[in-house]
Amino acid sequence: HNPVNWYPWGDKALQKAKDENKLIIISIGYAACHWCHVMEHESFEDVEVAKVMNENFICIKVDREERPDVDQVYMAAAQLITGSGGWPLNAIALADGRPFYAGTYFPKGKWIQMLEYFVDMQKKEPQKLLQSAEQVTNGIHQVENVSFKEVGKTFSMSDLDKQFAGMEANLDFKKGGANRAPKFPMPSNWEYLLHYNYLSKNENALKAVTVTLENMAYGGIYDHLEGGFARYSTDANWHVPHFEKMLYDNTQLVSLYAHAFQQTKNPLYKKVVYETLDFVQHELTSSEGAFYSSLDADSEGEEGKYYVWTKDEIEKALGADADVFSIYYNVTAAGNWEHGQNILLRHETDDATAKKISLSVSELKNKVDAGKAKLMKIRDARVKPGLDDKVLSSWNALMISGYVDAYRAFGDEAFLSKAITNAEFLLKHAIAKDGEMTRNYKNGKSSIKALLDDYAFTIAAFIDLYQATFNEKWLNEAN
Repeated sequence: HNPVNWYPWGDKALQKAKDENKLIIISIGYAACHWCHVMEHESFEDVEVAKVMNENFICIKVDREERPDVDQVYMAAAQLITGSGGWPLNAIALADGRPFYAGTYFPKGKWIQMLEYFVDMQKKEPQKLLQSAEQVTNGIHQVENVSFKEVGKTFSMSDLDKQFAGMEANLDFKKGGANRAPKFPMPSNWEYLLHYNYLSKNENALKAVTVTLENMAYGGIYDHLEGGFARYSTDANWHVPHFEKMLYDNTQLVSLYAHAFQQTKNPLYKKVVYETLDFVQHELTSSEGAFYSSLDADSEGEEGKYYVWTKDEIEKALGADADVFSIYYNVTAAGNWEHGQNILLRHETDDATAKKISLSVSELKNKVDAGKAKLMKIRDARVKPGLDDKVLSSWNALMISGYVDAYRAFGDEAFLSKAITNAEFLLKHAIAKDGEMTRNYKNGKSSIKALLDDYAFTIAAFIDLYQATFNEKWLNEAN
């Protein structure tokens, strides 16, 4: 509903720019991106801004989850020009698509000012824009150029030991994750360290994993009412999330927690897997067994509004049990976040909390579970964050592997059944008879030629299914 005349990425838009001798705006984002919504509201929904854009530019809108290949080119440009990147990603390019400027979020005034500056430059000094575009394009080519060495390499344990020694100094052994803020879950790092610990028996490698997994499961990055993880934590303690929930994060975390359970038998990890898969089932699964992409951070124009609570709301909902619930989840009258709001999060084990308030662990769990059920009913009545219901082949394949990993850790046949249902969906809607794949499925239509990650994750998922079932169909489909 923007007044901006957006085109999809493709030959039509590029040809129109050439025919009309116009510069191009390429605006790249994704549905769950908070600052993309902010810039849309401030600029792309504004008639004054739209007039400048429509009269002087051909405007192209790209979903970076559908077209990471396009995003990668213009993200490289932004990093070369400004030294950083992120979304929304806004690039200004020549009619042939070569960028000469790129940045992320711009407030309305600066956005108009910048556009008018480049329109003026195109009229008066077009050669300067051409020179800039050539410099940026050459820079992108250099960034993308990977040199290969024709030498064999056999890795030894000493290589892996050196690798871990290099990582170790950057790990937070108190709160988990890397020594930095914001903190992203980065599940592949911890998968690697689980494997390294298995081979090396290095206790610090396992400690890095368990400290991370426990603190994430206790933190505000985890949804304690419904399960599932937000995309990242804005602080170093996993307390305050950026509230969007992405399929690809949650599927990788399901696999990680399932593998960590196999290594440690920590019941907390099993609880996280089951709750996260419940969340995926309730919020991100279609009637066909396909998996949707994400939930927004925002609802009713406010970040996190769906997820947070005041102390008064909890007291009203839980009555006599509010105090126990508030101690368990660190809820205060002043709020543990902003504007008197509380994010549910934990600091200690059930045993420690039960001891503190003179309850048995079973009594504590019963009160907390009853409180969660009551609050979930109230939360269900709130305005939900927006759902991005596109179905991406690569992310669905990752979710198949997540369900298979959970099945292999816990033996729950329901997990295997959901994996097989989704694999059949991909065979029907995303994979042609000759093995060629599409990337995106929405409103009954498959579109966009698949990228390497679609093929790679689908092959891996089908091999996982074969290993779990010994049904050769999945090995043949992988082949």
